[in-house]
Amino acid sequence: MTKAELYQELSYVNHSREKRLQYAKLVIDNPELIPTLLDILFDVDDKISCRAAWVFEFMCGEKLEAIVPYLNTFTENLSKVHLDSAVRPVAKVCEYLVKANYSKTDNAIKTHLTETHKEKIIEACFDWMINDEKIAPKAYAMNALFLLGHEYDWIHPELAIILERDFQMQSSGFKARARHILKKIK
Repeated sequence: MTKAELYQELSYVNHSREKRLQYAKLVIDNPELIPTLLDILFDVDDKISCRAAWVFEFMCGEKLEAIVPYLNTFTENLSKVHLDSAVRPVAKVCEYLVKANYSKTDNAIKTHLTETHKEKIIEACFDWMINDEKIAPKAYAMNALFLLGHEYDWIHPELAIILERDFQMQSSGFKARARHILKKIK
């Protein structure tokens, strides 16, 4: 499938779980499509990039190890994503990666997620926390940062400052998640 053909297929993806899963399975069954999907995802000013992000998130939810050969591409470009409906799935993939990295069970992410990858994820997560993003990317970012804070001792104090500073201005969903994270940090 060419980039143009995949691009055309992505126009059929909608918010339904069924469609996102259908196209995620297409990519899982045809891993040669992953670089093309990432090209479309990181064409960040194109509205179809959001649909590519949705499919990529579902692909990672189904088979996270499929991202391993593309960790450099993903982490190098994730901070460029700025459309709301693309930021959420990209933040979710970051959370998936961090959770897998600190999982008790062995997995491919643990052996392939490098220091550089983690630094890029940390940078993007802090950007989502301090920028005017919706609650979902902030929630995924605070979870990822909390876990990363066990390895990087400077993260927890910085995260606590942001959570306490923004607490009053945020939604009830943010407050609930922030309370939970702050309790774990202290």
